[in-house]
Amino acid sequence: MANTIIETELFYIRPLVAKDVSGIFELDSNPKVHTYLGNSPIKTLAEAENVIRLIQKQYDDLGIGRWAIIEKSTGNFVGWTGFKYIVEPINGHVNYYDLGYRLIERYWGKGIATETAKACLKYAFEELVLNEVYGICDVDNVGSRNILQKCGLKLIETFDYDGTLHYWFEIKKEDWKNI
Repeated sequence: MANTIIETELFYIRPLVAKDVSGIFELDSNPKVHTYLGNSPIKTLAEAENVIRLIQKQYDDLGIGRWAIIEKSTGNFVGWTGFKYIVEPINGHVNYYDLGYRLIERYWGKGIATETAKACLKYAFEELVLNEVYGICDVDNVGSRNILQKCGLKLIETFDYDGTLHYWFEIKKEDWKNI
């Protein structure tokens, strides 16, 4: 697959492109997907196009951004995974790599987020030569908490993020090597 960054057993992970607009729309227009993300789903294809442009700008400006997950067997857009370089302070941290993932609802509960996030961590530590990666999730988002923990991230603390309690996770390269 063109521009593949990472390949897992079942998925290609690659930069988001304009043709992903319908997948981004299906993903980010679903209120259930936004339950722990501020409850502000998008409403138009133009908003989905803008999401892609903003992530592409992160590729250009910061050298990294969330990547599309493409199912090998069908070519379907499943969601996104990967890193965002955080340049605004969150929980007293700034200029760090945040591991994230978001899947279209019909792909939930199949281990996809865990499989692709683990592959992204391998990429982070072996290709990007990072020393640590962080992750956050709403304390009520049990699914996301479980994914981060399955990937080896350790729960460090709870903090207030825009008025909502969140968990702060981290994994250091030396700890990842021992998983």
